[in-house]
Amino acid sequence: MLWRRSLRAASLVVMLVGPAVAQMTSSAPSSIQRQSLSDAWWTGPLLANSANTLPRGHFLVEPYIYDVIGPHVHAFGSRAYLEYGLADRFTVGLIPIVGYNKVSNGTSSSGIQFGDVSMLAQYRLTQFHEHNWVPTTAIQVQQAFPTGKYDCLGTRPSDGLGAGSYVTTVALNSQTYFWLPNGRILRMRLDVSGSFPSNADVKDVSVYGTPEGFRGHAEPGKSLFIDAAWEYSMTRNWVLALDAIYQNYWNTTVIGIQDAKNVRLDSGASWSYGFAPALEYNLSPNVGVIFGVRVVAPGHNASVTVAPVMAINFVR
Repeated sequence: MLWRRSLRAASLVVMLVGPAVAQMTSSAPSSIQRQSLSDAWWTGPLLANSANTLPRGHFLVEPYIYDVIGPHVHAFGSRAYLEYGLADRFTVGLIPIVGYNKVSNGTSSSGIQFGDVSMLAQYRLTQFHEHNWVPTTAIQVQQAFPTGKYDCLGTRPSDGLGAGSYVTTVALNSQTYFWLPNGRILRMRLDVSGSFPSNADVKDVSVYGTPEGFRGHAEPGKSLFIDAAWEYSMTRNWVLALDAIYQNYWNTTVIGIQDAKNVRLDSGASWSYGFAPALEYNLSPNVGVIFGVRVVAPGHNASVTVAPVMAINFVR
């Protein structure tokens, strides 16, 4: 299957890139000063989650602001990560989302809307140590709740920012460090996640493309997301970052009744790939900002989107 081939490809990247970078590191001239981990400050790439957990009693606040530009629409939004270290190896958090859709060929949102809220829990399995090959790894579980509008949208389908579904996402996150021939640090992350949505009751106009008078339910498809990310520490403050992503969505089915007739809608499976280059500036080990753009290329049954993004990361 396609997702299995993608997992094998991601594993191959790690097996090839890791030893290659390690070989470059071992062949670096001894006269070059090796950058210390304490000298490298990070905000994190745009998309890949960290495999680390917060120390007990510490918290992280990281709001993102973005504009997803697609065919005939600007989807302005903000997603914030609010996380707390419940124990040294266990972090919990909340992810609220708000947004506004500006549509060029229809009616825009009536105002700023709330999306589906997610809760997360992450448990760290291993911890990276210098001169050791074991990366930092963690299991993360996110649970999304259907708090955003998704049906009964009337004449403003652009008000729909939710899915009407409880979505459980399970991820394996990993992170490691390499020292390049010039002595600078390259941090790498590899995250693999799968999402499993529940069915959603649907009435009238909805985000699933149903019209007024429709009664039925949606069966959203599962999804797979793979993200490999690299960050290059140019200086203590400045970092170059890049995400390379692959996403696959299974078919979504909508079944119901419209004008006393049985209706079935199928979105079809889709897949796409993309990348997200970015520039980080870290004011201190605890405060940083990042600017970049996420570009999703057309794969199968998917549109091109370009999303300028910025975020502020604050840890205490």
